[in-house]
Amino acid sequence: MDLILLLFSHLSNTEQRRIETRRGLRKWTTSLMILVSFWSSSSAQFRYSVLEEVKEGTVVGNIAKDLGLDKATLKERGIRIVYGSTEPPFAVNQNDGVLYVDRKIDREEICDRSKVCVLDLKTVLHNPLEIHHVVVEILDVNDHSPVFPYNESMLDIFESALPGAKFQLQDARDADSGSLSIQQYRLSNNGHFRLEVKDRGEDRKTPSLVLEKPLDRESVKSHVLLLTALDGGKPPRSGNMTIIVNVSDVNDNPPVFSQELYTVSLKENSPAGTTVIQINATDLDEGSNGEVIYSFGNHMEARIRERFSLNPVTGVIVVTGTLDFEECSRYEIDVQASDKGTATLKTDKTVVINLVDENDNEPEIEVTSFSHALPEDSKPGTTVALISVKDADSGLNGKVMCYINQNLPFLLTPSLQNNVYSLVTKTVLDREKQSQYDVLIIAKDAGETSLSSEKNIPVHVSDINDNIPKFLKNPFIFYITENNIPGEKILSVSACDEDEGSNALVSYLILRDKEGSHMLTSFLNINSETGDVVALKSFDFETLKTFQFQVVASDSGTPSLSSNVTVNVFILDQNDNAQVILYPVSSNGSAEGVEEIPRNVNAGHLVTKVRAYDADIGYNGWLLFSLQEVSDHSLFGLDRYTGQIRTLRSFTETDEAEHKLVILVKDNGNVSLSATATVIVKLVEPKEAFAASDVKSAAKDDEDNNVTFYLMITLGSVSVLFIISIIVLIAMQCSKSPDYTSKYLQETNYDGTLCHSIQYRSGDKRYMLVGPRMSIGSTIVPGSHANTLVLPDRRRTSEEVRPWLCPFG
Repeated sequence: MDLILLLFSHLSNTEQRRIETRRGLRKWTTSLMILVSFWSSSSAQFRYSVLEEVKEGTVVGNIAKDLGLDKATLKERGIRIVYGSTEPPFAVNQNDGVLYVDRKIDREEICDRSKVCVLDLKTVLHNPLEIHHVVVEILDVNDHSPVFPYNESMLDIFESALPGAKFQLQDARDADSGSLSIQQYRLSNNGHFRLEVKDRGEDRKTPSLVLEKPLDRESVKSHVLLLTALDGGKPPRSGNMTIIVNVSDVNDNPPVFSQELYTVSLKENSPAGTTVIQINATDLDEGSNGEVIYSFGNHMEARIRERFSLNPVTGVIVVTGTLDFEECSRYEIDVQASDKGTATLKTDKTVVINLVDENDNEPEIEVTSFSHALPEDSKPGTTVALISVKDADSGLNGKVMCYINQNLPFLLTPSLQNNVYSLVTKTVLDREKQSQYDVLIIAKDAGETSLSSEKNIPVHVSDINDNIPKFLKNPFIFYITENNIPGEKILSVSACDEDEGSNALVSYLILRDKEGSHMLTSFLNINSETGDVVALKSFDFETLKTFQFQVVASDSGTPSLSSNVTVNVFILDQNDNAQVILYPVSSNGSAEGVEEIPRNVNAGHLVTKVRAYDADIGYNGWLLFSLQEVSDHSLFGLDRYTGQIRTLRSFTETDEAEHKLVILVKDNGNVSLSATATVIVKLVEPKEAFAASDVKSAAKDDEDNNVTFYLMITLGSVSVLFIISIIVLIAMQCSKSPDYTSKYLQETNYDGTLCHSIQYRSGDKRYMLVGPRMSIGSTIVPGSHANTLVLPDRRRTSEEVRPWLCPFG
């Protein structure tokens, strides 16, 4: 402060020595402003000052320097200033943090006649969010001259006026304040009056004429005086008003008020018609010279006349307008008491009305919050918004308490600055549970009749990639039929992600065996967007009954999250294998054979047995035998299940010696496949039969050896497949829950033809398909869980399917 006083003193001495042009004054003013700003910015209170009327771009102070921020940090965090609902006359440079004048400053426009003109700015920094208060004081310059309301004023004074009589004059007004406002009045030289000035505070001085020498109307009828008002500028500015004093005759007693000063207290918002005070004055004169009437002073401000009225007869002052303590807390009303004499005498008096504050202003809430959403992984204590509250009332009526609605993961904590709060997170947020919060801020004052206000802050929670994709099932189980078309979809998997946007965008891939031990996955392809799996080859049930692979689902977040699932695929058999006749087989490979039997055999004699094999299983591999062609239906009969050919009666002499039997072997598939075998039965005499029996026995041994070889190969293959299936099913049973367990077992027996039995297990239930008692038209239908077999019997609707084992023939 000593530095500032020294600079002001130096400036005053310089101006007294010489009068410089306005450009010189501006130059010194700018230099002083820079030094004062430097002193203010270096203090810990962040207080600056600047002269009004300075050029745009004039530096007020360096906020970044005072905060200890370098340019890189300033650019990264950003800086801005906030000043209520109106734009401040200042701006801040985003590059270096310099606070400068953004537009012309008129102190009188901003602060009217206030002695101290201060603008309270808020400086906001982001990342993290901070708010600092910066106070800028607008210093006045002498840019206004004193002005009287009128260039000429008429004043009537009776010649009987005694020396010492005072006559209040109209005061001049100067828009400047402080030392630059009106400091003195000067009256032109005259022999009757002197000037007396009353200091009324608030930069107001009221001049009055004091009569020093009695007036003589006969010698001088009027006096012309020049009243000059001077302000405190260097050089001072001035304004003039001409006063014409007319000397009146006789009435020499002015009214006298009953009190020296009238003071009253009045509640703001008092309704119109409320009596404020009654003034009283008396006049010692008689008649009309002693009748007193009351009026407001001639120089009463218009705003006072709008709010109050004065009864000219009773002297009662009443309310006529709206009274607001926040607009004006004190009124000084000039009143006059005048008599009705020919030369009216008037007495001036001041009535002081002090308004009492009422709680009539709600608290105001100002929120500075983030413009972007709050990440759901924000730590507890993260600042969401800064809230400042204010109340235009005073005392307890202006004391504000602030809180938020309950059951929210946020806290409202007060800061070191009065009526400033921080909204911070209380717990960890989860967008998947709630993506937006409406925080209701409630501000309530401490008045007797409390007033409150509310403001809602919507807080959006932004997503982070914290949820892995989840498959609808684990594992997936699918049943597909063999002989599928390569390139077509065979199954589909799907997964969902609780995140949103790219974090929830799921893509699929098949987990390949890097070592190449599982080459089956190379024949599978998956659509990365839909999860549809396509087979690039056709599957054969007879070579592959089940397989397993893994699908990986990954989201598109950063970093990406993924999960995998096991897919178990069971291949269902189709009737795609024709029957193979194992016996009879001729030397050229055709299904033909010759059987010789004696004529004397009895009915029921076993002629031969047709043996066949079908690589399919279930109904598709269940074979039935029938006679398609026979020379005599009464001689031979065929067992439809075993393929045994037996005689139905004894032969007679009339029966032919050779009979041809064509046997049809057909499976029970939906689209049945068949094969035929031809047996030639020759009737021979008993002796020839025995001879032929030896030859046939040797051939029979060779044939049995061939059949045994084929059976060994078949049974070995089936056993290997059975063991592999058991191992696969045991591994699947260990890797999945009991609720979804299904086992697929195969048993193979051979009794002339190969009979197949299939066992299925689902939960606690076990199903078996086996034997010739099953319907030819039965079908295998996947159930609700894709692992239950339904066996309709079109041949026997009321009889339950019974298990049947096929023995080896």
